[in-house]
Amino acid sequence: MTFRAVGRATARAGRAALRASGPLVVRGLRGLTDGVVPDVAVPPAGRAVDLPGRGSTHVVDLPGPGADAPVVLLMHGIATTGSLTWFSVLEELSRTYRVVTFDQRWHGRGIRSDRFALDDCADDAAAVLDALGIERAVVVGYSMGGASAQVMWHRHPQRVAGLVLCSTAARWQGHLGERVFFLGLRAANLGLLSVAASKVRAHAEMLPEDVAEEAELRAWCMAELKSTSPWALPVVLGELGRFDSADWIGDVSVPTGVVITARDRAIPTARQRELAMLVPQATVREAPGGHASLVFDLGNWKPVFLEVLGEVADEAAKTAAAG
Repeated sequence: MTFRAVGRATARAGRAALRASGPLVVRGLRGLTDGVVPDVAVPPAGRAVDLPGRGSTHVVDLPGPGADAPVVLLMHGIATTGSLTWFSVLEELSRTYRVVTFDQRWHGRGIRSDRFALDDCADDAAAVLDALGIERAVVVGYSMGGASAQVMWHRHPQRVAGLVLCSTAARWQGHLGERVFFLGLRAANLGLLSVAASKVRAHAEMLPEDVAEEAELRAWCMAELKSTSPWALPVVLGELGRFDSADWIGDVSVPTGVVITARDRAIPTARQRELAMLVPQATVREAPGGHASLVFDLGNWKPVFLEVLGEVADEAAKTAAAG
């Protein structure tokens, strides 16, 4: 590939990343700088956990009210981290559940690898449970994390007690424009993967061990948002464009909830409803806001989410008790 061709490929990948995730990141930055931040505490500091044969990732493990508390594993969205996606509800969740979240590979302080694949993210999640001595968990995914959660059930069904899928879909591409977009993005990524992997690794090596000691929430959010290299976005988006669970998500046999955001422009609401229809006997609720509702419309989103999670966790406990 010539230098000019590499330049064109880089530009295409950058434009693709900006088109698909730029508005969300920009809105997030504006919200943080304009003071639209939930009135919650800075999340507790996490720790580096080694996953044998895989690498090291950053894990937050909140013990919950007691040793018998049900376990909830939270999977985060693109361009964020476990703590940054879920910080608005971590404290409240920990009153009922043992709460675990971690940085997926190529994000924040997650595993640095030569490639990004949702299969690897799902296997990483199972390895996190192994490292923490957890047999099964209700797996909760938001946006990209919803795709990772679906893949985790598909690859490790014995580790998943229930599923809660928020602002996510069974497929990221639908109409012709999206198919062309993702095809072009993947083609561009072919020549950029090794460069992107190197940039992601270098970015992660420059991060402090943890920024959770930051006293002011807004500053912590900004630091956490910057912990993911922008070079990760085209590669991650290309993988999401390949994701399609429509042929197998209907086989889900664990209690499942779907939380839909009714004014979502990142993951079209119609596509979220399609996912809900594909999952047999799913508990389905809608919140009125957009894709970033768990931060910027928390008052409306949180009660819906907690209700669905509670129903799924209760049903998972009954299933476990029945043997």
